[in-house]
Formats: sequence, C-alpha cells, structure tokens
Amino acid sequence: MPTDDLPETFHVTTDEQLRAVSNLTRHRIMAALRFEPATITQIAERVGLAKGSSSYHIRLLERAGLVKVVRTRKVRGVTERYYAMAARSIALPDPGEGGPDMLMRHAVADLEASQTDERHVRMAHLRLTEEQFAELGARLEALADEYQKLSDPSLPDASLVFALFHPAPRKEKEGDAK
Repeated sequence: MPTDDLPETFHVTTDEQLRAVSNLTRHRIMAALRFEPATITQIAERVGLAKGSSSYHIRLLERAGLVKVVRTRKVRGVTERYYAMAARSIALPDPGEGGPDMLMRHAVADLEASQTDERHVRMAHLRLTEEQFAELGARLEALADEYQKLSDPSLPDASLVFALFHPAPRKEKEGDAK
C-alpha cells in the first residue's frame, strides 16, 4: 500500500489509543511501518523482537486503530497479514501543564540507542520576541515537511525531532540570592 493512500493524520482521542502509543516498543513498531507494510515476522526482525511479542503489540495497535491490515496472502496454507500505519502522522492530545510529552521521551530513547557518529544534536537557548518565536516554529515545521516529502523508503531511516518552547519559570529556593 503506497503511503499516498493514507490519511494525513490520525488524532489520538481515547485512553486506549494513548496507552497504545505511549509504549516505546509500539512506537518503534510504528516507525518500522512508516514507509512500507510488513508482516509480523518482518516487524519482529526490524525491531528486534520475538514474533510473539511483535504479534501482541500489533494486536494492541490494531485494536486502537493505529495500524491496519492492508494486504493478505496465503503461504503454505497460512494467511500472512501485512500491516501498515493507519495515517502518515499521529497527533497526540496536549499533555497539559506539567504533563510528560511522550513523543519527546520516545525520541530521546531512540537518540540514546543511535550510533553517536551518525547523529546531529544541538541545544540552543534563545531570547526571542513572540513574533520571532512564531516565525522560527513555522520555519522548523516547513523544513521538516520539506524533507519528509523527499523521504525515499529505499534509504536508511532518519528521525528529526525538534522542540521549540518557553521553559517553565525557575522557582527560587530559600537562601538564593535575589
């Protein structure tokens, strides 16, 4: 199933869907299905899981509507199912003030597991007007969209994560100089 046939965005709205995407293993399974459908065996190989574990996680993702069967075929009397993402991207609800941002947690876990010589990481502390802040956010999103359109399933995976935010105000501790 070509990714052109997929809806643009799947909006996570239920607790079941939120639990399904909040698991790092399932996050990695969805990443493995990002560009092309795969069988349970193929998913297990790509993610480094046992077939039984892969099957369990796929069932949870399928029940939550995040992945779906897009093709079947008979192999020696057994029906082989090919799974794909239900949409090109997943939109999570805002975690609310102080809530954990699971996408960032998953991204950090993937970053920590990546080869250190094959990544670009940078953190910059900026002081921007609200207009500059909005402009930078729009430019980052446009850049990500531009490169996402250039993605070729035959090439190795690369992940891009960015977070532009206003940090929470620091609370002064007793005894701190003012």
